[in-house]
Formats: sequence, structure tokens, C-alpha cells
Amino acid sequence: VAMPLTRRSSLFALLMLLLAGCASNDVAMAPAPSSPAGMSMERALILSHAQQAIGTPYRLGGNSPDGLDCSGLVEMTYRAAGIRVPRTADGQFRALPQVDAPRPGDLLFFGDGNKATHVGIYGGNRQMIHAPGSGRAVVSVPLDIDYWQQRFLGAAGPAP
Repeated sequence: VAMPLTRRSSLFALLMLLLAGCASNDVAMAPAPSSPAGMSMERALILSHAQQAIGTPYRLGGNSPDGLDCSGLVEMTYRAAGIRVPRTADGQFRALPQVDAPRPGDLLFFGDGNKATHVGIYGGNRQMIHAPGSGRAVVSVPLDIDYWQQRFLGAAGPAP
């Protein structure tokens, strides 16, 4: 499929920003690939759709551009990449393959004990894209704050 040069250039620039790499801290993160060639098409699609969702209002049970909750954001972005995932954060946490060091496009799970109550998409550079809650919108946030560190349960990597 041919893509106009400006759109292709914009997509390449976006991918380069997303692939810039990440530092290590309490939540172990694998370094991001250094070029788009190091990332699968599915991961590139997941990240592109997650970035496009930034600013979408939170809606409990939402999984469309009209409104999203945290697991709905995951379901929508993974569906766009041709990957089916369970509908709830805890369902995703329990069913999807765990990874020790997440890569861009992987899922990050948070909660109390062994129950995941929140999920976000790792965007690289120690940033997470997520739907934070009622009255707010999808946003990208740093993972280096205590709130996330204290609630981190694990990561999953269902995308190739």
C-alpha cells in the first residue's frame, strides 16, 4: 500500500520518537529498538493508535474513540493491530503472556495484591499511555513516580 511521502515521513518521525529508548529504574524496562526495523508492525500500530487516543475522554466500559476506560484503550489499540485481548484489566493480566522487561507496546498492570485494577500501554522512555479515570482523558505519564512503583504488578507482551 503506497502512502504519501509526507504521511510516511510523519509516521517515521513518530516511530523514531517512540523508539528512542528508556532508562532502567524500579520497574525493569527493556531498551527500545533503535530503529523502526526492530519493531513489529503490530507494535507500531498499537503505539500509533494509543498516541492517537490521547485526549479521548474517560468513559467506564468504553472501548471506542467516543470514550475509553483503561482496559478499553488496550482492547481498542490491540484490535487495530489484529490482536484480541480480554476485556478487563484483570482478565488481561491473567490471560496474557508475562514479560520481565516490557518493550514499547507491552502492557503494564497495576493493583493491590494479585488483582490488576488498572492497565496501561508502555510507550517507551519510561512513559505509559493510559485512561486515568472519571472526568479525565487518555494521557501519557511518567512511570518514575512512587504511585506507579508501589502498585506495579507486572507486564505482558502479547504483541510479536
